[in-house]
Amino acid sequence: MVEIHHRYATVDGRRLFYREAGPAGAPVLVLLHGFPTSSFMFRNLIPALADRYHVIAPDHLGFGLSDAPGADEFVYTFDALTDLTSGLLHQLGLTRYAIYVQDYGAPIGWRLALRNPAAITAIISQNGNGYDAGFVESFWQTVWAYQQEQPPETEKNIRTALTRDAIKWQYVTGAPDESLISPDTWEHDYALVARPGNDEVQLALFRDYRTNPAMYPDLHAYLRRVRPPVLAVWGQDDPIFGPDGARAFGADVPDAEIHLLPGGHFLLESAGDQVAAIISAFLQKRQLQA
Repeated sequence: MVEIHHRYATVDGRRLFYREAGPAGAPVLVLLHGFPTSSFMFRNLIPALADRYHVIAPDHLGFGLSDAPGADEFVYTFDALTDLTSGLLHQLGLTRYAIYVQDYGAPIGWRLALRNPAAITAIISQNGNGYDAGFVESFWQTVWAYQQEQPPETEKNIRTALTRDAIKWQYVTGAPDESLISPDTWEHDYALVARPGNDEVQLALFRDYRTNPAMYPDLHAYLRRVRPPVLAVWGQDDPIFGPDGARAFGADVPDAEIHLLPGGHFLLESAGDQVAAIISAFLQKRQLQA
């Protein structure tokens, strides 16, 4: 049985929670979660990979069991979350690692790669967007409107994303069998998002998300120049980031592996075993070194 350690570290005065498993000398895999979840989304993937890899899965500040200072105490941006993630990895002595990115984990992972290309041994994107082609407009129109201006009506519209029903929608939409998705997932996430003051944290990140597409040209240039091993394993029925976002990696990394599976945004909940097998085969084929 794989032992999973549940730890805390203080980075720049902020207490971050992370899960850690696997041999200390093994190649490192860093799992970066999205909105509105936490490292909890990797609870089943970690033991499936930690026999061969040293796995680290942090909770971003404001999410999960990490500190969640109010938006009046901390300026929540994707740059700031990347600073903390980078600081955690430095504190743990991790200088070379593969990244698994999903949703918000993607812009954090892209920043890590752009800041220190030599650190990245491989990229695994599970519905972690890096291309304009990946945006499903019917979902993003509300976010884009809120980014442009924040009158009461647009803020009211975006706040629906913080409700229990909307969080459940993210989990079950696109899943081939809704009964495979445990209600523990959205109930767990909703309870943490609903903490007093966390709404303003999430609103700040919705506003700052506009900085991420602006970074895509630099990401694409990095992918073409460095040609890191890339795996896109994607829930093809994701209502937030569509399958064109997975296919697009092939334009910049011609040997990227692209797998489109029946499922939605949180593919691990309905096809976790299949995703783990694909990741294991990909990493073994690339023969990552510690």
